[in-house]
Amino acid sequence: MPAQKDRWVSSLVFLLSCASSIPQCGSASLQQEQSPQHYFSGLEAGKPSLAFFTPTVSPSAQPFLEHIESSAEALQDYGVSVVKVNCPKEDVSRYCGKENALRKAFLFRGNRLIREFPTDALFDVNSIVANVLFALLFNEVKYVETLADLENIENVLKGKSNMVFAYVPATGTAEHRAVMEAAFVYGTIHQFVLTTEAALLKATSHDDPDVSSAWLLFCHCQQVTEPAQACRRTALAQPLTLLNIHRHLKLMAAPLVTEVAEDPEKISTVHLQLGLPLVFILSQKETYEADRRTAEFVAWQLLGKAGVALLSRDLVELNVLQRSNVALKTPDEGMPIQYLVLEDTDEVITLVEDKNKVKQIQEDEQEEEEDEDEKENNNQDIQDDQVVEAVSRDKKRELPLEQILVLTEENFHSSLSEAARTVVVLFYASWEAVSLAVLRSYSEVAAHLQGTPGVLLSRVNCWDWTGLCSQENVTQFPTIRIYQEGQQSVTYGGMWGTEELSSFILLSQVSCPLKLATMDEAEGYLRGEFPSELSSLHHPSLLGVFSSATSEAREAFEEAGNILSGQVRMGMYFEDDALALSQKYSVSPPALLLARSSGQSVEGIALSEHSVQDMVQMIRYQLLDIFPEITVPNLPQYLQLGKPFLILFSAGDISQVESKEMLKLAKRRPQKTFVVCWLNLKKTPVGYGILRTYFSTIPPLPLLLWVNLHAGGQVFKFPSEQSITEMNILLWLEKLQAGLEIPSSTLSEEDWKPPLPAYDFLQMMEPSVPELSPHPGDTPAQHPPKNPGGDTAGGDSATREEPSQESTAEEGGAPGRGLRGTAPRLAARDKQGKRHSEL
Repeated sequence: MPAQKDRWVSSLVFLLSCASSIPQCGSASLQQEQSPQHYFSGLEAGKPSLAFFTPTVSPSAQPFLEHIESSAEALQDYGVSVVKVNCPKEDVSRYCGKENALRKAFLFRGNRLIREFPTDALFDVNSIVANVLFALLFNEVKYVETLADLENIENVLKGKSNMVFAYVPATGTAEHRAVMEAAFVYGTIHQFVLTTEAALLKATSHDDPDVSSAWLLFCHCQQVTEPAQACRRTALAQPLTLLNIHRHLKLMAAPLVTEVAEDPEKISTVHLQLGLPLVFILSQKETYEADRRTAEFVAWQLLGKAGVALLSRDLVELNVLQRSNVALKTPDEGMPIQYLVLEDTDEVITLVEDKNKVKQIQEDEQEEEEDEDEKENNNQDIQDDQVVEAVSRDKKRELPLEQILVLTEENFHSSLSEAARTVVVLFYASWEAVSLAVLRSYSEVAAHLQGTPGVLLSRVNCWDWTGLCSQENVTQFPTIRIYQEGQQSVTYGGMWGTEELSSFILLSQVSCPLKLATMDEAEGYLRGEFPSELSSLHHPSLLGVFSSATSEAREAFEEAGNILSGQVRMGMYFEDDALALSQKYSVSPPALLLARSSGQSVEGIALSEHSVQDMVQMIRYQLLDIFPEITVPNLPQYLQLGKPFLILFSAGDISQVESKEMLKLAKRRPQKTFVVCWLNLKKTPVGYGILRTYFSTIPPLPLLLWVNLHAGGQVFKFPSEQSITEMNILLWLEKLQAGLEIPSSTLSEEDWKPPLPAYDFLQMMEPSVPELSPHPGDTPAQHPPKNPGGDTAGGDSATREEPSQESTAEEGGAPGRGLRGTAPRLAARDKQGKRHSEL
């Protein structure tokens, strides 16, 4: 610190000597002249001098002469010579012959008298230097008495120059001298304005300032473009000394935000050189604009207290935690940079103002990690939600999200408008467990589809961009949508597994239904000859066949295709020979031709329902497998049918004999009233839990059960001594219908509830939620807090942009209190949000 202070003083002396531009020669001591004639004959044109006329012996003037002599050296720095002129007894001139003149000091510039000072106004060195410079700079330093005078000067300066406004309780004080000396150096750069009116100081402040102390405000007027827009004001927080004023003006001239593209350990800014800390806001290219606004918002609040830099993770490799979003570099030598995880801008301000905050934050993070580890090790068995438990268990696992584009309000619409591209958007909330679990699957989808032409995977964190998600009518998290140019967006409604998501994205690339132009194309479609986008998918192929007389059914089929886009593979053929195509499969238009897999026979299905909803339901039903293997992803599809299950539990793949018998039973038309299916316990081990619910122990396998979840919850067990054949099963089902069989167990009619109560997230949130996604019209623009002088914090308008309130709102608004733009995302206020903030 002493070395830095020496540099400041050296810099100031250099500026003073350069600004005076008047060569210093001769001694700086008090000069003496034998008579007024000698004094006036030796004056140089344009050179200022302070003269005191006195008899040769004047004991009463001795204290004043001591102050004058002491001030001579200080005034010499500003090119002002101090002269004591002796008055001979016989001299009766203006300056020596009158008694009043002997009680005054006179300031000349060349031979021209500028100002007369009563000696009682020049009571010490400070008063002499202050009053002399004030007189010399009369045209450069404006003195104002009213608020109207001050505002008139501000209005003239808007768009041209900045203003330094100083209040001193009285002239001739040390503070008055400091202001005048600063004005002598910086007066050509900034407009200096002075007042001693306490009422004016109070009128410029929203608080109640101490009028017994001096104040200095830097008014940022240069970048103000609108006459009605006020100049920001930044108060000097330190005592009003020349060194502190020089330091303050240097800080106001520094860039508001410094962009950093190198190791922060090597960075040295004017703030560090002047003994202030430097705050780094960590950013990435996808969120640069939002991060820049956040950094500027923080910088305005910290102006004069700390510097702010924007550090890009894309340009600098940082060996720090991915979730770290703020770094602090102090001017102390040898102190490492502290990388922290902060929640909002208020914590950044506190970090700078409270030196103990860094240590406290680090201790809190360490305690939090220890608490999380302890909970992870000891409390996993009481989690009320398996998804929450899985996410909590894997919270430290980094996700490969490089292939997923981060969307914000700035780049959302431009990304969607790119031609020949299918844009997949995941809308999620970074604090919500299901969102984080889906994000993990989504990253696997990105890896699986990497290199697929025409597909862009992206994500929007609705915790950060609330306005954007509201515009897109996203009312639940997570939500996945497909956007294609010129088409309505499609919302995904299936399971969140990697395979299901990949299939949905690939199917969405192709029109649904796909219009086929010739009979050869239609028959090739049924044989499995698909566009390249669908070649890797193993889905049933559904072809709608329509004649010119069935336009109503065709329109309903097309609308059903729009609804089912991404879920099924649908084609449509309505050429003149449509009748011939359908008759090959024993149906007439309108009809559906279903090929469950290539190489198998094509099934013809007559279309009797022409409403869109009925057609959607019929298509979904027809695409269900005849004898499906029940898995976690497809179970909801069969539960929605509301039918009893005839389900065969097996410890592995079922035998060919059992498969053949069950398939014959499933194909029987009368048996469409229940679902014939099977479950492989090796592939779907959750089946063991189902069997333990039905029975106290796991019965011998294979096991055939009749389960009616929708009526009574009764579970019937097929006799283990009988072989599983179509005839034995039909006879057993007849006994069930006749009430001759006793259920093995009956499921409880009570609702299944989690062991712990659900979190009330709204109650957990603070009453005042940070602005997460500013958007035109969403929330009012926020302004930086008031500074000690009662005005908003500001910066040097010569080196930084200061957008108007209107333009700020148009560009997305101020970032508010949350560091929403910062990447990686700052932690939400609840603990689970903190754990997963890196997502």
